[in-house]
Order: sequence, then structure tokens, then C-alpha cells
Amino acid sequence: MKTYPYLFLDLDGTISDSAPGIVRSAQYALEAFGIPVSNPDDLLCFVGPPLEDSFQDFYHFTPQQADEAVKKYRERYEVTGVYENALYPGITDFLDAARRAGKTLMVATSKPQRMADLVLRHFGIADRFAFVGGRDDATRRTKEEVIRYVMQCNGLTDLSQIVMIGDRKHDILGARAVGLDSVGVLYGYGSRQEFEAAGATYIVNDLDELQRLLL
Repeated sequence: MKTYPYLFLDLDGTISDSAPGIVRSAQYALEAFGIPVSNPDDLLCFVGPPLEDSFQDFYHFTPQQADEAVKKYRERYEVTGVYENALYPGITDFLDAARRAGKTLMVATSKPQRMADLVLRHFGIADRFAFVGGRDDATRRTKEEVIRYVMQCNGLTDLSQIVMIGDRKHDILGARAVGLDSVGVLYGYGSRQEFEAAGATYIVNDLDELQRLLL
């Protein structure tokens, strides 16, 4: 088992259970396109991946339609949805234990940068992280691009010192594209099959397992 001084964490589905706000905002956006979705569980696919990917992959939107849908989504999310969110029980304890163990914690999320900052401040955990890297529509949209951004901003070049922790295949695939090891967490919204297919280095069931693995 390697020792990783730097832990990169996804936000939605890994640090916080953000599904209610994301799902309701996706529902709002789809309704604007004349697509009613009565069962919110049908929209859990929007938790984690870049939004335009989900609109294109699951609702067959064109890239232009997906961009418009993201704008509609944000109309609701940035006012209401961002607060329909809760930290996973035990995540603060994990973050504190990791810092005591000498780990440097950084966020690498597909959530827009200012929304990521807002969520972390809202929950009072922003100070646990040495750096927060989020999406920027102009320069970084994919998880791979966000991970590279976090590394570049912090002068991190030794890939063996970093592990990416996330709950969807996009976290795993982004890490692999960069050359990082990864951990898929099953308490979020991904499945073991999804992580295995994406090539996760490790898969854990819960935060206790994650702590035993990395600390």
C-alpha cells in the first residue's frame, strides 16, 4: 500500500450529499425543455459528472442544447439548490484525522469554482483544504482538466504522491488520464461495477475503510 501525502477529493457525492439540490435543479432545467421527470431518482445520474455530459448522455441533447440546459439549471441551483445539501456523517472527522496524519487535502470538483467555495464555506470546512479547484467554463470543464489545474497551481509533479478520491467514474477516469491512483467510494452515487470498469486503484465501502486505507 502506497503512502499518499496529497489527497484530492471530489465534492458532490464524496464530501457532501448534494443530490437533492442537483436533482431538483436538473428537473427544473428539463421542464424548461418540455421534459417532465416525475421520479427524482431518475436524475441521480446528474450527481457528480459535468452537467452538460449528463444532459447529452442521458437526454440526448446537442452540445448547444446542453449549454442552454446548464444555464437553466444554474437559475435554480445558485439560488436554492446549493443549500439543499448535507455533509456526509463522519466526513469532518475524516478530514481532521487526515490533517493530523500530515496529509494535504485539496478539492478537485466539476462544480463551478465559486459554487464549490460557497458550499465549503457554508459548511464551515473550507479551512480543512489547502486548495480548492473547481470548474471554469472558459478554461477547464472536464475532471481531467480540473485535476491538472490543481496540480499545476500547487507545483505538484510527482504523480506517486497524489491520490484522487471520488464517487463516480469521471473521478476515476480523470485521475487515470493524468496518471494518478484513485479511490472509488461506495457511500456516494457510483457502483462497484462502475469503478471496476473505470479502473479504480482502490474501492472502499465507507469512510472507515477510506481512513484505514489512506491514514
